[in-house]
Amino acid sequence: MARTRRYEVAASGRWWDEDDGRWLPAGEVHAWEQGRNETVCGLSIHRSRLSRFPAINWTDVLPESGGAADAVRRVCPRCAAAAGRRGAEARPAWRRVNPRP
Repeated sequence: MARTRRYEVAASGRWWDEDDGRWLPAGEVHAWEQGRNETVCGLSIHRSRLSRFPAINWTDVLPESGGAADAVRRVCPRCAAAAGRRGAEARPAWRRVNPRP
């Protein structure tokens, strides 16, 4: 059985949410996997000076989700293509309707 990948968030900035009492991502956001030192699109987290947010899922920072996306200005298009836009308005996964025998 294939393991599903879980993407967290790395962002160029952060802001303090008084209601939740935690730091949330701001600015440009990227997807990254726990245990790796680079984003899904290949940027080095340290050299790009990105902040990691391991407690926030990738789907929460998409603007259409409304979750932790209040201060997000830009979603990396390469990370969005790799990690997917699994929001409410996302297209269903591609599937073959009439496969050849």
